Parts: sequence; C-alpha cells; structure tokens
Amino acid sequence: MAPTSVAACVADRSALVTNAYRHSGGAATLRLRALDGGRLRISVRDADPNIPPPFDRRHGTLRPVPAETDSGRGLFLVCHYADAWGGYPLGDELFGRNGKVLWCEVGPPREAAPAYVSA
Repeated sequence: MAPTSVAACVADRSALVTNAYRHSGGAATLRLRALDGGRLRISVRDADPNIPPPFDRRHGTLRPVPAETDSGRGLFLVCHYADAWGGYPLGDELFGRNGKVLWCEVGPPREAAPAYVSA
C-alpha cells in the first residue's frame, strides 16, 4: 500500500499540474474531489490527448525513471505515492474540446498496528 500524507497529496498535485503545463501547450484544469472513506481524487485535464507513461499503462510494471533522463520523474512519483491512478483521453466534446485527464487518488494515512509489549 502506498503511504499517504499531506506532503504526498501536494507532491502528486504538483506533478500532475507541472506535466500539463510543460507538455500540453494549452489550458489545464485542476480538480480536487472528496470521495467516500476520506479519500481525495486529484485530476488534471489538459488539451493534449496523448497519455504519457506510466499513465498509459502500456509498459506493464512500473519502473523507475533512469537518472539521465530529463523528464518523467514526477508522474512516476505520483504512481508511487498514490493509492490508485490512471488517465483517459477525452474525445470531441460538445464545445469542440479534446485532450486528456490524468488522475490519482490518495486516502487518509493508515494507522500503524499497535505494538505488542510483553510485561
């Protein structure tokens, strides 16, 4: 299970927004949605229909990004820290918009099991 905290939520949001800003070339929208069980869904919609790895899930197992690459670490970290994540393309909509949505979900921090102390 992925660890969750306020810091992880901020990092996930930052990585999704940064990805949209750097790669979409158009407007982007951030949406935060409270879900059942104290979960939070963070989603970013942008104008680029291409879903980047690892969100495209074509590469199978999530692999670390090589140190010599210039990009890709942010979305890898989203996948590492989020409890669930994904992306989907948007088709032509009523107002002629298309693009994609990348999203992740995080839940409340898990409580550690009580430690057993013998007397």
